[in-house]
Amino acid sequence: MKLAILDDYQRVALEMADWTPLRDAVEITVLDRHLGDLDAVATALQGFAIVCIMRERTAFPAALLERLPDLKLLVSTGRRNDAIDLDAANRLGVTVCGTSSPGHATAELAFGLILALARGLVSEASSMRAGGWQVGLGRDLKGAVLGILGLGRLGGQVAGFGRAFGMDVIAWSENLSETRAAEIGVRRVTKHQLFQSADFITIHLRLSARTAGLVGAREFALMKPDACLVNTSRGSIVDARSLIEALEQEQIGGAALDVYDEEPLPGDHPLRRAPNLLLTPHLGYVTRETYRVFYGETVELVRAFLEGRPRNVLASDQP
Repeated sequence: MKLAILDDYQRVALEMADWTPLRDAVEITVLDRHLGDLDAVATALQGFAIVCIMRERTAFPAALLERLPDLKLLVSTGRRNDAIDLDAANRLGVTVCGTSSPGHATAELAFGLILALARGLVSEASSMRAGGWQVGLGRDLKGAVLGILGLGRLGGQVAGFGRAFGMDVIAWSENLSETRAAEIGVRRVTKHQLFQSADFITIHLRLSARTAGLVGAREFALMKPDACLVNTSRGSIVDARSLIEALEQEQIGGAALDVYDEEPLPGDHPLRRAPNLLLTPHLGYVTRETYRVFYGETVELVRAFLEGRPRNVLASDQP
């Protein structure tokens, strides 16, 4: 039986877990390059019965699943993967399972990006590499207003980091309650108030019909001229064109993105040329500790499936 591991960009999947329990049952192939469009993925995966994927790096819509007649098991990192058509998988007899996800790594990165923006770390480090010295003036986080869009698990962790740095933390989401805000120790405000008053805004929302394009020209017009935006959630929540325009016109102070509408981000994408924009290549969950959970549990889920007792099966109607 053939097993493929997709999008292992760093070629570390086999090092992050003990795959020996599967060696007698499966032939493992590691694909470290992103395969690209649907035709390329369908061609590359012919004959594979098991495919292990990193959450939302490669999509599995119905049109792809229908072209993979040998596919029996799809294992995703994380218990939620909106890039998989679960209804189609169920119809075609493909079992889909998901690992757990620690989550804290993304919150840590989000706050790291806030620090980088506040102190101009990229430009200062670049100046040092080029033989220069100080080129800008940073700002304190203590006393600054941190605005959080989405106060779930990750947003709550970032709020804790902000409080530890002495920031005034405010939050908004469509369904945020006063009770939840009080539990986390932040002030609930309206969306309008958040964009008007925050010095740093960080996004921690799921992508949905309600959140797609949530941050656009109207929101950038509300922001302070030295305020900064951080997005480690989903690329489509921020309108990229509006962000570029806001940066080019110096409407806002800066931004940092770890997620994009298209990943990997094309080399000629206009975001790569926007001023005062810190870009990282979707590093949110890319840590040794998280990968050990992802791939360790992937091995367990494949083994359970081969033994006829699939675990952590994902359903299309799950919350």
